[in-house]
Amino acid sequence: VQLQAFGGGLVQAGGSLRLSCAASGRTFSTYNMAWFRQAPGKEREFVASITWNSDRTYYADSAKGRFTISRDNTKNTGNLQMGRLTPEDTAVYYCAANLGYYNAILPATWTYWGQGTLVTVSS
Repeated sequence: VQLQAFGGGLVQAGGSLRLSCAASGRTFSTYNMAWFRQAPGKEREFVASITWNSDRTYYADSAKGRFTISRDNTKNTGNLQMGRLTPEDTAVYYCAANLGYYNAILPATWTYWGQGTLVTVSS
């Protein structure tokens, strides 16, 4: 599975942004999908994940109530709708896929990665 994240940009605090992840390969629909982010000087951290058939989602505490993860297997895409953004959300956001646990928060447990898209939230 090859992934490509896009949709990042500059947004003001309090605003919203929608990230997308385009997947290639006919087996994407069998993979769980996740979003991670990495701020400058920090480790990559888990944001949200969704099962292969969208029946379950899992969020980091920082994302609960503000972000929504979704996917459309007919289009081989995944999305992260982000709202009420703060400067602390500034980071490079990555999409990832695995066949293991959908709620795995360690980056090493995710097999495939997109190249990342930068989100900058200004105060």
